Amino acid sequence: MAAYHDHALSLVECMKSLTELGLNTGRAGNASVRIGDDQYLITPSGVHPRDLRATQMVTLDLNQAPHLSPNNLTENPSSEWRMHHDIYLAYSEVRAVIHTHSSAATALACLGERIPAFHYMVAVAGGDSIECAPYATFGSEALSQNAVKALHGRSACLLANHGLITTGQTVLEAVDLAQEVEQLSFQYLMCLSSGKPTILNTEQMSLVIEKFKNYGKRTG
Repeated sequence: MAAYHDHALSLVECMKSLTELGLNTGRAGNASVRIGDDQYLITPSGVHPRDLRATQMVTLDLNQAPHLSPNNLTENPSSEWRMHHDIYLAYSEVRAVIHTHSSAATALACLGERIPAFHYMVAVAGGDSIECAPYATFGSEALSQNAVKALHGRSACLLANHGLITTGQTVLEAVDLAQEVEQLSFQYLMCLSSGKPTILNTEQMSLVIEKFKNYGKRTG
């Protein structure tokens, strides 16, 4: 139970941090964290971060639909539960998922724009681009499958006319990545407003991606 409580607290802190960092406003966005191999905790539907409590997190089973398995009958899981659910099923290495409506990333998503290799830091999301998943209605299976496809080989993607998804080994890692992608989105929008940015080629980005495998890791 202690582990569940710690993970639940991390989601509370995550949602408050996303608001404080300007990556979400109001009741927008959601977050989840994997528990073991078959379950995950997800934020409840429609609760403002200022009112969020650890006891409101909903436990879902990856082997069942959420209406069959929540441990907390007083709260409904986020309306975007399916997206989290299918990302965990598709990518066993993912331990946390965050969805935001951050301004710059959402602006690009509303343009239907992916983020190409205009800057080497695009590799922070694992590939030589950050893809934009095609639009589908929020909470739908179509949106979920579009996001899963856009995340292939990457830890972040945009959602057309919607927002941003980031993943990580921890909730904090996913929050940090959301900040990075928001900054890249802002920079790319500035480039688009001024002209056509130079795009790094496949060889250049492959070198960066290889170097990023040990980025920030201690050697001893």
